[in-house]
Amino acid sequence: MAAKVRPLVISIPAEDADRALVTLVPHTTSPQQSRFEAAVSVSFLRVGVFDAQNLITIPHAMLIRSLGKLSAGQLAPVELPCACGSGCRQQAPRHNKRMPQTAR
Repeated sequence: MAAKVRPLVISIPAEDADRALVTLVPHTTSPQQSRFEAAVSVSFLRVGVFDAQNLITIPHAMLIRSLGKLSAGQLAPVELPCACGSGCRQQAPRHNKRMPQTAR
């Protein structure tokens, strides 16, 4: 049996010249305690984490249905691991240890 994918869709509306794509942050019920994971409690998903280390991009047409929406407060914990995973300067904390900064 294939695993069910319940991702968080991160997107803005596509304009005429844009490709109709969305970026997804997969949700997993098997956390690995990674700095790229964000635990968010929502009623429409089982207990688990969003895994920002496994971002994928797909066409709008592949989306099936919306299970729910995250509020700004629920989305905030997911944003830092996503930014960290894409190489932004600010990095996600890992177990209260200071992360090394990248050279300019």
